[in-house]
Amino acid sequence: MAKPSEPRKKRGPVAAWFLALDAWIDSSLYELGFRAGRFWEAATIFSRKFRVKGWRRGIFEVLSEVFTMGAAGSVVMLALALPAFQDTAGDWRAQDDFAVTFLDRYGNEIGQRGIIQRDSVPVDQMPDHVIKAVLATEDRRFFDHYGIDVFGLARALTQNMRANTVVQGGSSITQQLAKNLFLNNERTLERKIKEAFLSLWLEANLSKKEILQLYLDRSYMGGGTFGIEAAADFYFGKSVKDLDLAEAAMLAGLFKAPTKYAPHINLPAARARANVVLNNLVDSGFMTEGQVLEARLHPADVVDRGERKSPDYFLDWAFDEVKRIAPPGTHSLVAHTTFDANIQKAAEESLEFHLRQFGKEYNVSEGALVVIETNGAVRAIVGGRDYGASQFNRATKALRQTGSSFKPYVYATAMEHGFTPDSVVSGGAINWGGWAPKNYSGGFGGKITLLNAFVRSINTVPVRLAKDYLSIPPIKAMAEAMGVESPLESHKTMVLGTSGMTVMDQATGYSVFAQDGFVGSRHGITQLVTHTGKVVYDWAKDAPPPHRVLSEQALRSMNAMLTQVPVIGTARRAALPGIVSGGKTGTTQSYRDAWYVGFTGNYTAAVWLGNDDFSPTRNMTGGSLPAMVWQRLMAYAHQNIDLKPIPGIDRPFVDDQVAAKAREAEKKKAEDEAAKAAAERPPVLSARTTQVLRDLTRLLQDAPALEPPPEPQTLSAL
Repeated sequence: MAKPSEPRKKRGPVAAWFLALDAWIDSSLYELGFRAGRFWEAATIFSRKFRVKGWRRGIFEVLSEVFTMGAAGSVVMLALALPAFQDTAGDWRAQDDFAVTFLDRYGNEIGQRGIIQRDSVPVDQMPDHVIKAVLATEDRRFFDHYGIDVFGLARALTQNMRANTVVQGGSSITQQLAKNLFLNNERTLERKIKEAFLSLWLEANLSKKEILQLYLDRSYMGGGTFGIEAAADFYFGKSVKDLDLAEAAMLAGLFKAPTKYAPHINLPAARARANVVLNNLVDSGFMTEGQVLEARLHPADVVDRGERKSPDYFLDWAFDEVKRIAPPGTHSLVAHTTFDANIQKAAEESLEFHLRQFGKEYNVSEGALVVIETNGAVRAIVGGRDYGASQFNRATKALRQTGSSFKPYVYATAMEHGFTPDSVVSGGAINWGGWAPKNYSGGFGGKITLLNAFVRSINTVPVRLAKDYLSIPPIKAMAEAMGVESPLESHKTMVLGTSGMTVMDQATGYSVFAQDGFVGSRHGITQLVTHTGKVVYDWAKDAPPPHRVLSEQALRSMNAMLTQVPVIGTARRAALPGIVSGGKTGTTQSYRDAWYVGFTGNYTAAVWLGNDDFSPTRNMTGGSLPAMVWQRLMAYAHQNIDLKPIPGIDRPFVDDQVAAKAREAEKKKAEDEAAKAAAERPPVLSARTTQVLRDLTRLLQDAPALEPPPEPQTLSAL
């Protein structure tokens, strides 16, 4: 403290500046608060002028809530619309650039894909009764709605409720076109939301005439045909411009179920459906009963083409392959494919046979299948039971969890890291960061060989391999190196098949075991040729050569284990009579998906069974129905062919390999049991007694033979 007699020190310029700043801040804050208070008071007084009372207040409260909910709903709708609009970002008209005729492996035509503009008949040039027949049946209010026909939907719901079944569809032509262009036939809420938004987008970007034109050109019409012009030529041998009313009614009836009502397969059903279309023309007011009477009395006849069934799922996949490999500027092509009609027919028959026989028992409705020959040629693709009902290719586009059928990729990685089928690991309980997988049986084991764990499909062993020895990245890299193109998760649960994969991926990956450890040979197109005969693509010359992904040691070890699964493992129903095969079963949680993927020295086939809506089956495992489908197909495919051995397995015949091993094992078992019995037998005779018995034996052997007794005399001799 300064003394009173000392003079007060003067403040410096810096201190004075800070005091001035402090004073300015204080005064500014006070002034700001004062003005804000005055503004709030004025705003409050002003707002009182708009305050309503009584019954008017209730109306304003409701409107306020409506606007609030509307704003929130708009945000939600925008979030739902964005994924749908992303599908329109690409060039969705690009498929018009290609027109491809497909031939099978023997040069027979199997179908066509693509359409170019000169092949399309403009709507203005089509007969009036053709357009009316389509609109009366598919969308009567097409020119009155904006993509979604609310009144038509209400009418369809009413009719369906009255009939207690689905008799009318509520989707507009625009909605059906949106599904054909951008979506698939999966019955999910997400797909219906996308369909609604895409319908509005189509209406905003295309005219009604353009929408109708695309619908008539892109719809599947049965018999492997797309578009009403191709259908008119296929069924009636004429252009759509020359169709009469009876023929137009028959074609208009195909849009609902082209496979069911295809006239070259079921003419009575097609004519009955055409009569429904004629009724629709009258009910909608487009025509009178007198105008349709002639068509009723004289129904359409079709060109006799037999019951040729087009391999549509294969063609869809092959068409994508053509667009991927075709050189720029060549869009009108003839594609020589690897397709085998006999194997395709056997695959379809096996799948349909077992689903009809056991589908209700196992609560399963769908399946998919791919067959690849050992040289990499894709011989057959079954993408579903009915292409007319659903063009979604479950073999090449559906991602389904693989369950234990993923384990070969884990074990292959282990074999590359020095493990062998005889390596011993713990089969006991395991906990990996809180994840404690259990085995199918519910129990656990002790020390176990990898061979035993593999054929019994023990879950804890591959998890232990990944956790303690391998880690996830090498396993993921191995699966991708073996040809898996589906996006794989990097989560630890992937080792038990929680990642979604396609049937084509599974067939490709397992074919590495049949192709001596090489990958990169899978193909569906052998040549692309222009209509002038110029070869623009040749797989043998233009495709990159296959490369090895599994070492010989790892390949031998894997095939030694895989070939035991149908013998003593979980896939005994897949065992082929007299032929060595290998494979692996797979069953996912809640029994939603069941797999069997197997191979011989000649073919690899992958089978998936499940339901489109992901509902669980009734305790169906990969070793049951999928293994049976695989066995029936492969038993046919191996008739009258030269059997090839599986790499690492000496012979392709079960009798020469398995029987010899079984006899050897039986002999060794008998020797072991005899040795064990001899070791456990207690001594009961002394050495002296044993010697006496031997002497007696020798005396009996050296004794002279006794003379035979005289024959008894008969009564006559007496």
